Amino acid sequence: MAYEGFTGRLSKEKQDLHDIKNSAAEFFRVNRIPQEIERALNELYFHKPEDVHGYLANHFINLSAPPKISRLKGKEVYDARGQLSTEAEVFCIICNKEKSMSSAVVSSHFGPKETSLDWNTQVRADHVMTAVQWINEPLNNLLKGLNPCDQSEVDHILSNFFMARHLEEKDIRNKEKQESHFSSEAEVALPSPPPDQTKDKKSVDRGKKSNTAEKPFPSTEPPEPVLPGSLAIGSVSLAVAKTGAQIYSIPLYKYIAALNRKAPTQFHIPVPLVTLLSCGKNSPGKLNLLEEVILIPKVGQRVRQIITMTLELQKEIMRIMNTSTKAGSKGKYEVATGVLKSPDELVDMYQALISKYPAVVALIDPFRREDIDQWEKLSNVLGDSCSLLSDTTYKSKTPPLLGARGHILKHIHETTVSDLIRITSEHQGSVFVGTTCSEPCSDASLSDIAVALGLDYVKLGGLNGAERMTKYNRLISIEEELAQQGILVFKEKHPPPLFTEKPLEESTERTV
Repeated sequence: MAYEGFTGRLSKEKQDLHDIKNSAAEFFRVNRIPQEIERALNELYFHKPEDVHGYLANHFINLSAPPKISRLKGKEVYDARGQLSTEAEVFCIICNKEKSMSSAVVSSHFGPKETSLDWNTQVRADHVMTAVQWINEPLNNLLKGLNPCDQSEVDHILSNFFMARHLEEKDIRNKEKQESHFSSEAEVALPSPPPDQTKDKKSVDRGKKSNTAEKPFPSTEPPEPVLPGSLAIGSVSLAVAKTGAQIYSIPLYKYIAALNRKAPTQFHIPVPLVTLLSCGKNSPGKLNLLEEVILIPKVGQRVRQIITMTLELQKEIMRIMNTSTKAGSKGKYEVATGVLKSPDELVDMYQALISKYPAVVALIDPFRREDIDQWEKLSNVLGDSCSLLSDTTYKSKTPPLLGARGHILKHIHETTVSDLIRITSEHQGSVFVGTTCSEPCSDASLSDIAVALGLDYVKLGGLNGAERMTKYNRLISIEEELAQQGILVFKEKHPPPLFTEKPLEESTERTV
């Protein structure tokens, strides 16, 4: 009996081994393993590389399954100004292993109130907290399993998600308005004043009107609300684009350029518009009329030459301003204090300024958006001698300003990489990329984006601060890399003014 039991076990083991061999053979046959190994060995012998195993590893990596997004991770970080922002990190499954691929932070500017002393820091914290929650939960579930190299599909999902949240928020605001309206209708009306008092008040009003001939001052339009959590959209989009570039082992600017068009064979570097002087409270000579004085370099200059020239020019400007201050002069030109100008009077003042200083080739936001008549009037007066530029994001729902030219592109909030590509494709010509100091110091993606989109100009700010110089250094590196590869070209540009085409009349976009 013992012998028969041993024989039975042996027969079962042989049968199991036989079944395993057959299963393995079928597995190898279906996946074409023998053929691929044979081909790899043949190519290995033909090329005879120094690193044999590295050659085989690269051979089979090229045959591996495409990467898949395994998860997203959102977290709170501090930007260059020490303010809270949102970082998105992308993890992918590559060769059966999960890897952290890249992370990104986009600008987190929430409007003019943010720079005032009464800005509620809790509002920013709520925006960031919501963005982190979006990344870690709904967006993580939506993008899980997608190919990170399919940028258009990723951005389509991100934009649809944002629009759904936007409509939800809009419905909530409409309901609140309706409730507020019903509440106001229920209030008890106050009695009218006695007839004699009403008559006296009307007489006084008529007397005031007779002494005032000024037109009513247009009220300032409220800024477009920023949807809490919108930072998640732009951050995830850029992080995915950086992941795709890393997978293909190419620079980010080449990767994004290939998304827009078939692998370009030549690139040009956008001309950096460098801030020479920032006016206001912190400048030695306070100029309330001006916010920034910007240097526009000549065509054909390399970025390193532009930076060297600008640094010398800044030293001379500071020397002159400090000397004038020590000599007893205040060095201040204040239009807002003691000298009040109406919008129409401001048109005349700008005209005189441009006539006296023809080197001024552009004015950025010389009026409020509400002063519609003055925008058009100043544009007609100046003609092609000076360009009027409006600092308005391209997603603005406000009508176009007659007299303003160009577009401004800011990678902020819900702006995706596909949005930037689409806008520059629809509106060819001179385009600027504005930036805030709300990115981490080590992130130089803005320089790559400007080169990738084929922009004519890029505005990176002044030559101070780690976050700005990182971007300038990246621009220099890209330029040197393109020159070494023999694919750097200098694009022909018109002399000042920057924009010689007719003012925008149909598009809602503007350039700073």
